[in-house]
Amino acid sequence: MKKKSSPLDRRKFLKQGGAMAIGGAAMLALGKSAFAENVAGHAPLNPEYFVEGDDKFILPVLPYTYDALEPFIDKMTMEIHYSKHHQAYVNNLNKALVGTPVVALDDLLKKISSYPLAVRNNVGGHFNHSLYWSIMKPNGGGQASGPLLAAIQSAFGSFDVFKEKFTTAATSVFGSGWVWLVINQSGVLEIGSTPNQDNPLMDISPLKGFPLMGLDVWEHAYYLKHQNKRIDYVKDWWNILNWEAIQKRFSEK
Repeated sequence: MKKKSSPLDRRKFLKQGGAMAIGGAAMLALGKSAFAENVAGHAPLNPEYFVEGDDKFILPVLPYTYDALEPFIDKMTMEIHYSKHHQAYVNNLNKALVGTPVVALDDLLKKISSYPLAVRNNVGGHFNHSLYWSIMKPNGGGQASGPLLAAIQSAFGSFDVFKEKFTTAATSVFGSGWVWLVINQSGVLEIGSTPNQDNPLMDISPLKGFPLMGLDVWEHAYYLKHQNKRIDYVKDWWNILNWEAIQKRFSEK
């Protein structure tokens, strides 16, 4: 069954056959050259390039090895988070969609209120984690530049104020959820959070907009290294942000 054309579909990576082992887990190959560029520090998997099979969603390739983000995110956390948690969202999403018409990922998110809770939770988990992997890289950090920096300064006064507000939002989420920087429906940058695996593209979300960056504040994202100290995880996370990838999302919106 063919999917409807959408911005996500039009810019999708072409799936290549075969698999490669990264950090001990079998992952779908994008091709040696593409992976080499990602490891070299270029913008990794754009979260709009969600790779889907003919009739199901699949796990996107991780654009770096499991230990590449150390010491800020440890190898074991990365491996479990990616190969167990994210894979489970993909598997459960496919199960939840059995018997339903195949639609593009963006259409699914925009109309999520018409789907069962199992679809909502798992498509959110798939989208959110795909974005999360793509906006981190080894030797990242620093700050935004160019038009994105100008937009941040316009919305928050300065980059430092933005960083402080985002950190406060991340440490204030009760329980599990995500913190986002979005371009809201007025075209202005906004920081907000969503519970569980909800995201700002869903029609049920009070926070609506195009997500530029998202931080996972579920405990499984940080507990092995940071235990209950979420603030330490958030502080470490700023050191592995891939601002080039975030700025690319901003420029393409």
